[in-house]
Amino acid sequence: MRTDSSSGTLPAREHLPAGDAGTPVLDVVIPVYNEEKDLEPCVLRLHDHLRRTFPYAFRITVADNASTDATPAVAARLGAEIAEVSHFRLEQKGRGRALRAVWSASEAPILAYMDVDLSTDLNALLPLVAPLISGHSDLAIGSRLARSSRVVRGPKREFISRAYNLILRGSLQARFSDAQCGFKAIRRDVAQVLLPLVEDTGWFFDTEMLVLAERAGLRIHEVPVDWVDDPDSTVHIVRTATEDLKGVWRVGKALASGSLSLDRLARPFGDDPRDRDIKDVPKGLARQLVGFCVVGGLSTLFYLLLYSAFRQFSGSQIANALALLVSAVANTAANRRLTFGVRGRGGAVRHQAQGLVVFGIGLALTSGSLAALNAASSEPAHSTELAVLIAANLAATVLRFLLFRAWVFPDRRDGAVDGPAATGRPTGHPAGRSTVVASHTPAPGTSLGTSPGPSPAPPHPTGAVPEYAAHPGHPEQPPLPRRQAAPAQGLRPARPYDSTEPGDKR
Repeated sequence: MRTDSSSGTLPAREHLPAGDAGTPVLDVVIPVYNEEKDLEPCVLRLHDHLRRTFPYAFRITVADNASTDATPAVAARLGAEIAEVSHFRLEQKGRGRALRAVWSASEAPILAYMDVDLSTDLNALLPLVAPLISGHSDLAIGSRLARSSRVVRGPKREFISRAYNLILRGSLQARFSDAQCGFKAIRRDVAQVLLPLVEDTGWFFDTEMLVLAERAGLRIHEVPVDWVDDPDSTVHIVRTATEDLKGVWRVGKALASGSLSLDRLARPFGDDPRDRDIKDVPKGLARQLVGFCVVGGLSTLFYLLLYSAFRQFSGSQIANALALLVSAVANTAANRRLTFGVRGRGGAVRHQAQGLVVFGIGLALTSGSLAALNAASSEPAHSTELAVLIAANLAATVLRFLLFRAWVFPDRRDGAVDGPAATGRPTGHPAGRSTVVASHTPAPGTSLGTSPGPSPAPPHPTGAVPEYAAHPGHPEQPPLPRRQAAPAQGLRPARPYDSTEPGDKR
């Protein structure tokens, strides 16, 4: 599993300003393999739709991954005839490999992809990328499983799609509804940090990307789509499903072992309201209570099992002390990771030492309860002992949570610990937690994900950066069809339009 990630920090989300004419804001990638018949109709239809409806400059990139038919020739001809169309060729197969190559080299701040069959209705394209342009979201996906989606496909594909998403929810705790729809978009600054963590190069690529993004706390926007199944699809369902299940196992194992460095993405933006220091509002209390209750319930069960086992060969006091000691170490480690979000080995010994002090308090409560029970009855029943221990543990649990939150894993401010410059933590972050990089806000007037001042554009996958000139002209625009939103007032298109309509304010 990849554990490296690109350097740099993600800027605060903000609306993407309209750039100069000719600078692509959106780069739509169409990954293809042996699609000589469908490629040209797809590109022409997509290009026409974007010219009529998209208010920013755009580019369409055909990513040919090792086609053996006339696909490269068709892509080259389209690139020569249409200014907004580019193409490049990879000598290895893999949809994920093609998307990684184009997205990593593209200078467009919004990156998207769609399947060549255009099964998804293109009216969903602008709603897909709008939250990314506005700065509201980090990734966007089309969903065929949303309630308002309109989908036409056979029962076999319907069953496979829903079963796959149930597997993702059950095994990887995924909350997005549709991982396989070939209709997704991502902000370039997010892609630059997230893509190095994605290992798959095939069909599981976007599923892995979504799972990692969600685990890192990035915002994923879902758009209900109208979708019609392509009966001539060349996707090998059984082989693809097998590879996807292997990917689910690999990612699940990596997440469980902690080998993925997602910590630096957990709080990537500087505008997170949870980072604000608001008086009398405890941070993360509800989430910590839920996590502590879950860990506490499991620890109590573990403790009772240990007590019952130790009681077979020792007295009640010794069995209680041994069971409480072992369960206390496990409880501190589980709360450290799951309840209070502390990752890494830093401070683990100190936390365990403080946890043992808390254990001593719990031992005093439970031992005192057992002593009182033995004083009241010379030979109490085993069930009575368990009932007394449960009541004592409940009281100890409340005290344990308060001590954990206030003493073992405190929410220290920068005035009490080293400042963010020394620790790497943003202002207001708890001490002892995993280090996350501080975010920054771009200077006014700079594009998304770029630093102030001119910077050279990354090289295009073909080796040369093509000239993406502004659209030279635009025919008289027909009336907007139903369900198509009119352009927002005051929005200046990035491409110049020629208009002879009287009263046209564009």
